[in-house]
Amino acid sequence: MGRAFEFRKARKMKRWSKMAKVFSRIGRDIVIAIKEGGPDPESNSKLRAVIQNARAANMPKDNIERAIKKATDKDTSDYKEVLFEGYGPHGIAFLIETATDNNQRTVANVRSYFNKCNGNLGTSGSVNFMFDHQCHFKIEKGDLDLDELELEFIDYGVEEVFVDEEDGMIMMYGSFESFGKIQAALEERNLEINSSGFERIPQQTKSLDEEEAKDIEKLIDKLEDDDDVMNIYHTMT
Repeated sequence: MGRAFEFRKARKMKRWSKMAKVFSRIGRDIVIAIKEGGPDPESNSKLRAVIQNARAANMPKDNIERAIKKATDKDTSDYKEVLFEGYGPHGIAFLIETATDNNQRTVANVRSYFNKCNGNLGTSGSVNFMFDHQCHFKIEKGDLDLDELELEFIDYGVEEVFVDEEDGMIMMYGSFESFGKIQAALEERNLEINSSGFERIPQQTKSLDEEEAKDIEKLIDKLEDDDDVMNIYHTMT
């Protein structure tokens, strides 16, 4: 098993444990997808993927439909996806994905979190090269053979296939650019996609002692409490 498996096994998804924040995030994802590709999931693959994720998160159908309707309203705020890069204490690199309707507010907030935790908000490109941007898909295992599945999908950009220990489903990882090809190939074979998305996997990680790790957790907690922050990636083991 490769880095994607180890990353997924080790990563703490505290933000997703709070149902209200999960639904809020999905709502913003729906707005972004519709603004980019329209309200029809049949022709908008990104919206189709977001709806799959909403169902996987047990978001009620009425909530999904309400979010889609709201996103088509011309008065609904446009959310811009902004990536922040920086270093936390003890040389730990951070990538923070945000979705914001007020970039000045988000920049000021994120910078303040780094400053308060003895870190530094960096410039574009200062940290990004340390992470691989990958897409992932989760599908039901059923009677599928992992080796055969990996061989079949390698031509579509799949790089790693394994079973998620938490729920027994199959995880498929590929490059960011391969998302559309993998999604289409899965749909053509009627392999139901439970959820999908993107992750930034650190190429190398750094171990810290208990006290140093607490400093990193303090910064993570501040970032997670910000409604504009969608995902946090770092190089701490």
